[in-house]
Amino acid sequence: MKLLPWTMLAALALHGGAANADEALAKARNCTACHTVDKKLYGPTYREIAKKYAARKDAETQIAAAIIKGTPMPSGLGWQKAGSATLPFMPPSTGVKPEEAARLAKWILATK
Repeated sequence: MKLLPWTMLAALALHGGAANADEALAKARNCTACHTVDKKLYGPTYREIAKKYAARKDAETQIAAAIIKGTPMPSGLGWQKAGSATLPFMPPSTGVKPEEAARLAKWILATK
């Protein structure tokens, strides 16, 4: 029984480490030039994105695709109208690999 609390602490540390690693990936891929977890810069916050996509079954896929391909001009206008973005679109993230985009999408959805 004494091992149980240590096991739980280790699991929490590993989980927190993964979250920090994905935030570090967002910084490394320059996502944080336009987005933050909770403060609007040029694009919507990660929490706003997570809330918008939370109910969608293919949320991770859609977010990952937007990270890699960017968004067309009209799709960003909704964020602008809501006051969540100052730019009308997101450019493609050419330096982000598909597996990294998937990790980022999963992390973004967890920020809600």
